[in-house]
Amino acid sequence: MSNNLSFLRVQGLAKRYAPSAPPVFEDVSFDIEQGEFVCVIGHSGCGKSTILNVLAGLESASEGHAFINNREISGPGLERGVVFQGHALMPWLTVLENVLFAVQSRYPDWSKVDRIDHAKRFIAMVGLSQAEHKKPSELSGGMKQRVGIARAFAIEPKMLLLDEPFGALDALTRGVIQDELLKICAATHQTVFMITHDVDEAILLSDKIMLMSNGPRARIAEVVANPLPKNRTRAGMHHDPQFYPLRNHLVDFLVHRSN
Repeated sequence: MSNNLSFLRVQGLAKRYAPSAPPVFEDVSFDIEQGEFVCVIGHSGCGKSTILNVLAGLESASEGHAFINNREISGPGLERGVVFQGHALMPWLTVLENVLFAVQSRYPDWSKVDRIDHAKRFIAMVGLSQAEHKKPSELSGGMKQRVGIARAFAIEPKMLLLDEPFGALDALTRGVIQDELLKICAATHQTVFMITHDVDEAILLSDKIMLMSNGPRARIAEVVANPLPKNRTRAGMHHDPQFYPLRNHLVDFLVHRSN
């Protein structure tokens, strides 16, 4: 597929916060094809979240351009769903109402019944049907993150942007939600751009992994294709002979080669 037809195209992106300061990152260029799951790994301060915010339309770059379907990103849009590490739920609304709020924005012409049915489908998809009338204060951290994921998927975005959405969760909860995410992405052929610090998470979830050098003047130092077959599981991937060479390569980059 030629670059002109890439679903997401990022060209020469740079960000500086003061005219005299060196850029946090510079000359960042990459393509993502429709249906690809891409993880970005790098140390704190290399600008990963800023790149995601540019793709979300929440922040502007100092240089460069980003395009979805050949249309330049110039602000937030409902074709992009965003999930942050903090769940960002409205505390006065129930689970159902939080998801409905997004559905109403996306499908204002639908009937109330259709919007509720649609919202409930995505709440069920993340396993929260029994909690749809609870407010965020009544939910665990993992359940709140599931609501955030359901809300992001309910607008049926062309692209999902995930900024360390599982970083604050315990390992067991994290594993359960990773499994839910993999299932939903497989069912919807979802395009995903995800930031993570967790090497194993990147190997489990992604089709390719982008490695960022340290800031300032951070760059994408390497893009690694994930050689493990698609239907991987946390329990099974450690038995794949390609797992440890890939994991060692990623860890070696973070420890020794990211400067």
